[in-house]
Amino acid sequence: MVTLNAVLVLGAVIFCIGLFGALSRRNAVGILMSIEIMLNAVNITLVGFASAFVHHGTLGGRLTGQVFAIFIITVAAAEAAVALAMIIAIYRRRNTIDVGQINLMRW
Repeated sequence: MVTLNAVLVLGAVIFCIGLFGALSRRNAVGILMSIEIMLNAVNITLVGFASAFVHHGTLGGRLTGQVFAIFIITVAAAEAAVALAMIIAIYRRRNTIDVGQINLMRW
């Protein structure tokens, strides 16, 4: 059985990898992928907390973390769709997805 400490360390490491990627990338698609990695780290910790602290006698208690994770996955999919649409619109206008070269105030 995996302990809660191991799950939290894994979630923290994955979140830090995503945070580093989001802060160090200049490519908009890379930043978006890093944000998705951070959201998946949150999902891991939610499921870990649900399995560690929720009473296991009822089916609803066991599925609490998983239900929250599904909501986060749904929101992340919607966020990715909107962000990719924005990236495509910016690329068509500016011919670049480098965030250092994109200045949205001057069209």
